[in-house]
Amino acid sequence: METKAGDPGAFAHFDLTRVPSPAFVVDEAAVRRNLAVLRDIKERSGAKMLLALKAFSMWSLGPLIDKYLDGYCASGLWEARLAKAHYNGPISTYSPAYKADDLAELCDLSQHITFNNPAQIEKWKSDSNQSLKLESSELGLRVNPEIALGETAKYDPSQPHSRLGFPVSQLKSAHFQHLSGIHFHNLCEQGFDALQQTWDKLEPLISPHFGSLKWINLGGGHHITRNDYDREALITFLKNLKAKSGCCIYLEPGEAVALDAGILVGEVLDVFDNGMPIGITDISATCHMPDVIEAPYRPAMLGEQGEGMPIRLGGPSCLAGDIIGDYILPDEPHIGQRIAFLDQAHYSMVKTNTFNGVPLPSIWLWNSANDDLKCLKSFDWTTFRNRLS
Repeated sequence: METKAGDPGAFAHFDLTRVPSPAFVVDEAAVRRNLAVLRDIKERSGAKMLLALKAFSMWSLGPLIDKYLDGYCASGLWEARLAKAHYNGPISTYSPAYKADDLAELCDLSQHITFNNPAQIEKWKSDSNQSLKLESSELGLRVNPEIALGETAKYDPSQPHSRLGFPVSQLKSAHFQHLSGIHFHNLCEQGFDALQQTWDKLEPLISPHFGSLKWINLGGGHHITRNDYDREALITFLKNLKAKSGCCIYLEPGEAVALDAGILVGEVLDVFDNGMPIGITDISATCHMPDVIEAPYRPAMLGEQGEGMPIRLGGPSCLAGDIIGDYILPDEPHIGQRIAFLDQAHYSMVKTNTFNGVPLPSIWLWNSANDDLKCLKSFDWTTFRNRLS
């Protein structure tokens, strides 16, 4: 999977020795620029923008994000609690399935609760548990468009036998009985054309029910803040959909909020030869950038050269597959050398783990507009200890 981002922006001039290693550094000014793009689109189109916390949960920036977006979407109870505690806006929750206790609390927290199939709605509406007050939230159904457009099959919500969303081929009029909204999420780091193709598949099945629906949620995966995204086409599409459907239209950008807004700083711990130069870093793909292995993809490096001898970089864990990739470093590889990977503000921070007791990166907020730099969070070994028993 090729990364669609990797613009260094102001980080091209950031001194990597200003922070300890490893460390995430997020540029507040870059986040603000992304938010300004999203606000412009929502104001010109009439659509509403929700931050997908699954991608970017940096709640220290909650007051900033509140000024630009309309609310937040959660993937379960803990994210909904985070949204309630640290952000100010309506919460929309979707999960492939719910536990009774979680759903009871989500009814109080969420303006919208979206279910994965109609049978779930019938189950919970008929449940005798009086703590389930579904009427306090508007109910939605996630549908699966059954049109695979993603670059990587296992990341595609419309992959064969997907667990995400009710197949549109099985959708019937009776399924709309309890619904206030329809939700679909079919994209991953994609442009406007993929959204248009998805909607062309769905519209004939959903349009007969426009009169009964209050909202349509177009999900996430829209790379709206990328320079080559056709934002004017998106605005026209959203305006037309709102007019035709009479519904409130939602989008759930997550990655787009933090695109090209953060780096992960690391250090080379050792260099040796095994048929090619090998570098061990204090950045672990397994622990700090798991999408490198799961997607897989090759993250862009700050200052990587176009010519020279590549070195294979990997982390300090015992996992043989803890390999970041092959790179031509900005300088001759050496112990103590600082490096940084680009576009690491989203997904990487929310997916970190402490496998092998590998330390977690500290989290820093930098403002490239005024060069203010501050540590928001650092971790010691008790973070690892306290997860275990």
